[in-house]
Amino acid sequence: MNGLRVASLMAATMTTGLVAGVYGIYANAFMPGLAKTDDKTFVGAFQAVDRAIVNPLFLGLGFVGALLFTVLASLLSFKEKALPWIAVAFVLYLISMIVTIAVNVPLNDAMKAAGDPNTIDVAAVRAAFDESTWRTFNPIRTILVTVSFGFLGWALYLTGRSAAQP
Repeated sequence: MNGLRVASLMAATMTTGLVAGVYGIYANAFMPGLAKTDDKTFVGAFQAVDRAIVNPLFLGLGFVGALLFTVLASLLSFKEKALPWIAVAFVLYLISMIVTIAVNVPLNDAMKAAGDPNTIDVAAVRAAFDESTWRTFNPIRTILVTVSFGFLGWALYLTGRSAAQP
């Protein structure tokens, strides 16, 4: 059981770190870079990246997997010192998922549904996208997931420390 507990906590930490990294890249490189492009490039690139990220590896293993691994780690760490840290990490990650599903995903989906950038009014699509809202909420979810990642890392440390004590 101890091996499964540690493995689930490691999986929770790694997948949460993966999601934090993806959100961080969006906040620090992707969106600032796209902000400097013309409307057609913005719409086309955003649509292409959003279609690409909707895949089993990121959505299943990363986005949803991080939450499920954290739940499993919580259940397996029920009487451990690491549990409060895992629980807070879970809550922060869950809030980030709610932000993502409530704010970012609907904006992404509307952008994808707009159609081919070669045949639509890309300026109207970009304006309707509400880039400022997307860019306001992305750092919020980035911070939530990054702090969650840190708490899971601390939980791993505590788990290793308690295992080393006789």
